Amino acid sequence: MKSLKLISSALAMLFSILTFGQEITITGTVTDQTDGSVLPAVSVTIKGTKTTTLTDFNGNYSIQAQKGKILVCSYIGYQTKEVKIGNSKVINISLQSNSSSLQEIVVVGYGNNHKGKLYSAKAVAYEKKNLNKVALNQHTRTTAMVMPAKAKAESITEPLQIYGNTNPININPPLPNTPNQEDYETFVENQFETPKNAPLSTFSIDVDNASYTNIRRFINNGQAVPKDAVRIEEMMNFFKYNYPQPKENHPFSINTEYSDCPWNSKHQLLKIGLQGKNIPTENLPASNLVFLIDVSGSMSDPNKLPLLKQSMKILVNELRKEDKVAMVVYAGAAGMVLPPTSGDQKQTIIDALDNLNAGGSTAGGAGIELAYRTAIANFIKGGNNRVILATDGDFNVGTSSNKDMETLIEEKRKSGVFLTCLGYGMGNYKDSKMEILANKGNGNYAYIDNIQEANRFLGKEFKGSMFAIAKDVKIQIEFNPKHVQAYRLIGYENRKLRPEDFKNDAIDAGELGSGHTVTALYEIIPTGIDSDYSVSDLKYTNTTINKESYSNELATIKFRYKKPDGDKSIEMVKVIDNKSVPLNNSSADFKFTTAVAWFGLKLKDSNLVPNKETEKIKNLAKEGLSNDEDGYKAEFIRLIETVK
Repeated sequence: MKSLKLISSALAMLFSILTFGQEITITGTVTDQTDGSVLPAVSVTIKGTKTTTLTDFNGNYSIQAQKGKILVCSYIGYQTKEVKIGNSKVINISLQSNSSSLQEIVVVGYGNNHKGKLYSAKAVAYEKKNLNKVALNQHTRTTAMVMPAKAKAESITEPLQIYGNTNPININPPLPNTPNQEDYETFVENQFETPKNAPLSTFSIDVDNASYTNIRRFINNGQAVPKDAVRIEEMMNFFKYNYPQPKENHPFSINTEYSDCPWNSKHQLLKIGLQGKNIPTENLPASNLVFLIDVSGSMSDPNKLPLLKQSMKILVNELRKEDKVAMVVYAGAAGMVLPPTSGDQKQTIIDALDNLNAGGSTAGGAGIELAYRTAIANFIKGGNNRVILATDGDFNVGTSSNKDMETLIEEKRKSGVFLTCLGYGMGNYKDSKMEILANKGNGNYAYIDNIQEANRFLGKEFKGSMFAIAKDVKIQIEFNPKHVQAYRLIGYENRKLRPEDFKNDAIDAGELGSGHTVTALYEIIPTGIDSDYSVSDLKYTNTTINKESYSNELATIKFRYKKPDGDKSIEMVKVIDNKSVPLNNSSADFKFTTAVAWFGLKLKDSNLVPNKETEKIKNLAKEGLSNDEDGYKAEFIRLIETVK
């Protein structure tokens, strides 16, 4: 018997030695310690390693780890918890809310002398049933508020105040409504270059059109348009052109046209147009969307949060049963107010939108972190995974500088989640931040100045705005020195790339949506023309080519793109003939997009445009007025007349 015990002990010891250091699968559920509700998108990490995972919608997680290691469980708004891995392969974890020790607060709405109801910390904590969350930040003494409908103070006409520890905090301070509070990126207009000195012109496509709607807002309000607010490529790409659908396996067709330059009779213009493949709605992949909504105090104006709510309802109406939506809000902190919900539960989603109220400072970085974690936790392989950020761009708490935001969003881009930025408001609008987020985050960007624009971008152009058919689309063009003395790209200043970036798949570029059109213009000084903008030849560099070679070619243009879920780019090549047509014989699309660019150059007061006559710009736009079912091009002509 004693021998058997010794043998058993030896076997147990041997098994322990053999299994020590081996990884096992640990599973479990993470819940709220107060009410037992499950917590999605919680980060579960093996301490001291890069091994990490997120809980799914039901709060479940699974991770590979060794016995004796430490699980670190962290979640915004909760205390971080560490648990040692023992013999059990199932480890359930409950987290304590950071707000559990907060005292009672009272919300007072002034106007009709109605007083809000008292709420304890437990009452204002996240409750999945009511789809609401109040996140309180004691350090900054600010409050992000999403009040239950039954607790709203009635007929509030004055700023709300929060009372905590007897000290009132105004969460809706009055905002300045002056244009000089707005922020735009400064850039220098593209200059002429010679093919001998700079043989390659490389840039990323841009499907954004926020600049045009923002310019329209300034003009309609009778205000001067800031020069840095004018991005000509976004003006041109606001409008749809009659380009043919792609016929091959590539996701877009390539179209070029070469004609006269209307503002300088000595010069020519080359138009390059891309037409994205139009995918039928029934063939679109399922969507995993996260609405990331700014509910800070700066969003209280009527053209911000109220317009935002109505805008998002338009998007909700486009959703299908197979789509799902989660909703994250941020102010002084960030929180989830709607867990992933099927697209056919429209009233549930709309009710969550209706319950949003503005108040507090703006922790944009925390909101982005939580939104991406939620999107990743519910990732649909082969689907449309996207965060939709709606804000005035005024990030002023936490990660707030433009460089910090750029670093953050570049890191999130690696997740495979796309980004759509929707800008609202005026006076303190931060266009520069919105542009950075969209450019660096596999995204697009629209400025919503009224409900008609919301209906256009989120309703009529829903497929192009929300479903990418190609990503990291780059263009590289090589002009033939035999026919081109000098060239310049009109617009795309903040989308230019280095020549070596073209084949580098690690370099980010623009995304193309279903049915999207993209247009670019080059102004060209033909060889032999005596122009005020000509570039002098270099003395020591000889880049002459065989005059007989490529004699009929104006340029060779190359495109590279990736599939939405791909990592390796695909190249397309097209040769452009040196065949110009008079402006009168050019297409309506050529005339109209040229008029739009001309108007943008006038607004920027370009020193490369000798003729800025408003009447001539308007007449050219009228000649190009076609394919205008919704009247956007006619509206543009009225804007020209207003500026005159």
